[in-house]
Amino acid sequence: MADISSNTADPLILFGERLIELRKAKGWSQERLSLESGVARSYLGGVERGQRNIALINICRLAKALSVSPSELFLFESKSLIN
Repeated sequence: MADISSNTADPLILFGERLIELRKAKGWSQERLSLESGVARSYLGGVERGQRNIALINICRLAKALSVSPSELFLFESKSLIN
């Protein structure tokens, strides 16, 4: 089993970093993404910081708002997720 104690291997951190990357590529603030997706801004901030385990429905909402497929949100470098 992979050791996810390191932040660089934590899938929540990696997902949050990817979400930030896609949001900033559109030039959007958290507030704008929140309004476009219907996901609360405070929850969105927690997801971006890797503090929230996001539900599939919210992944789909964010992907739709960002005009990407849900799988695009998982295209992060898997820094030692799998040994």
